[in-house]
Amino acid sequence: MLALFHAFSTKCAQIQRAIKLGDDELVSSLDRELEPLIAAIMAYKANGLLEMYMQLQFMSNLIREESDDRSRVLRNSATLSLLIDRYFGGASDAAADVLMAFSAERDERESEASGFDEDNVLNDVILDSLPDRVAVITRDYRYLYSNAANSEFLKSKPIELVGRHLAEFIGSECFESSFRSKLDACFVGETVDCLFPAQHPTDAGKTLHCRMTPLRATKPRGEVIGALLVVHEVSVVPASMLVA
Repeated sequence: MLALFHAFSTKCAQIQRAIKLGDDELVSSLDRELEPLIAAIMAYKANGLLEMYMQLQFMSNLIREESDDRSRVLRNSATLSLLIDRYFGGASDAAADVLMAFSAERDERESEASGFDEDNVLNDVILDSLPDRVAVITRDYRYLYSNAANSEFLKSKPIELVGRHLAEFIGSECFESSFRSKLDACFVGETVDCLFPAQHPTDAGKTLHCRMTPLRATKPRGEVIGALLVVHEVSVVPASMLVA
C-alpha cells in the first residue's frame, strides 16, 4: 500500500509542477493517470488496523479536496461506503476499533494542553481550526494525518502526505540523530516533549516545541498505533530541552 501512496504523491507533485509551468495539456494527462492509482488504492485489501486507517483517511481527504465537484463527491462517498462495508460489515473487534477511531461521535470538551481530545484526532473540522501544526505519525514513521497548518508548512496537501516518511521532510540525519529515538519512546507509551530550531528559512531564529503523545487504538487492548505530534513556536527556551 505504501508504494501506491508514494506513486500518488509523486503524480500530484508532477501535476503541481505542470500547473506552475502553465502546461494545461500535461496537467490533463497527469490528472487522468491519477484515476487508476486511486482505484488501486481503494481496491487494496488492508492488512491490519493501520492500513485501514490510512485507506479511510485517504478517501476522507479525497472527498474534501474535491468538494467543489458534486459528481466526484458522490462517487467518492459511494467508494467510502464500500470500504466501510468491506471492513466493518462483519463487525469484527479490529474493525470496530478502526470505525470508532475514524468516525465516532466526538467529545466536545477541550483538553488542557492542546485544545482537543485524543479521540478528536481525525476530526478535520477541529484540527484544521488550530494554529498549531498537528500530525499523526505511524509506527513506521510515516504520515497518517496532517492538519491544514502542518500541510501548508510542508507545502503539500493532506492527501499527498499520507504514507510519506517523516525523514523526507526533516532530513535523514535529523531524523536518525534526534526524532527517531523520541518517536520510539512515544510508541512504547511515553509522552515526549522537545524543543528544536525551526528549519524553514523564513522562520530562522525561531524555536519550536513538539509534544509527542501516544495514539492508542480503542478497546480492548489500547495498543499504541502511532504518535500524535503538536508543534508550535515558543519564546522561552530551556536549554536542557533542545534537540541534540
